[in-house]
Amino acid sequence: MIHITQHGPVRGFRLARTLLGRGRYYTGCFFVDGLMIDAGCAFTVGELTAALAETPVHTVVNTHHHEDHVGANLAFQAKGAAVLASEPASAIISGAARRAPLMAYQRVLWGWPEKSAAQPLGEWVETDHHRFQVIPTPGHSPDHVCFYEPSEGWLFCGDAYVGGKDRGVRLGTDIRGVIASLKKMAALDISLIFTGSASVVTDPAKALAEKIDYLEYKGKMVREYHRRGFNVRQIRKMVFGPEQMIYYVTQGNFSGDHLVMSYLEGEAGE
Repeated sequence: MIHITQHGPVRGFRLARTLLGRGRYYTGCFFVDGLMIDAGCAFTVGELTAALAETPVHTVVNTHHHEDHVGANLAFQAKGAAVLASEPASAIISGAARRAPLMAYQRVLWGWPEKSAAQPLGEWVETDHHRFQVIPTPGHSPDHVCFYEPSEGWLFCGDAYVGGKDRGVRLGTDIRGVIASLKKMAALDISLIFTGSASVVTDPAKALAEKIDYLEYKGKMVREYHRRGFNVRQIRKMVFGPEQMIYYVTQGNFSGDHLVMSYLEGEAGE
């Protein structure tokens, strides 16, 4: 399933595998000036490439290596596009480094991405009319980067910013890294944020400030309850409530307990 939107010269694609007549767990990517920023999942390669069949794509850049962001890399590369990602991400995307096995929900929703000959990014990515700064933003994953076009104020953030009030995270998320990356993003002069779910944030300063405040406030609560001797499950219930449905869909890979543990990582040594 594909939904296409236009934001000035930037074309957005909201993509999902269709199951029982509906799109499930959407991912997003964007096209501007010959540049593809992320590439959806394996199940949406045909729809995405068909939508751009008459549009030259000279470069694909990936914000990170996760399976729902690199699906059409090889298809675009077969048509002559270069594929670029951060050095650790490019090693996984190309197969030089091992990709973690996908869980059942990942195989069902997004599929296993084909390897592509990804090369490491430099500090900038240039197109005919734009110049994008590559900004490391670890947290959601260690290899995550954002792409910032300073003359336009565009920030293509992948999953470094996710709207809403988080009650859980995927296993392996570094919540302290997420907060640090959000603060790095908030220091930029941004007019629009293009997110990894294909939503577009039109008031980025407010959105980033609210997200940082929420995550820091919840972190203080987690650490206070931990100081008072409560265990992870008890803290999760008090701070974030019961586990969400996504906990069960992902067989526990996405959970409130993981979020609590991420806040507490390294706490004993501080």
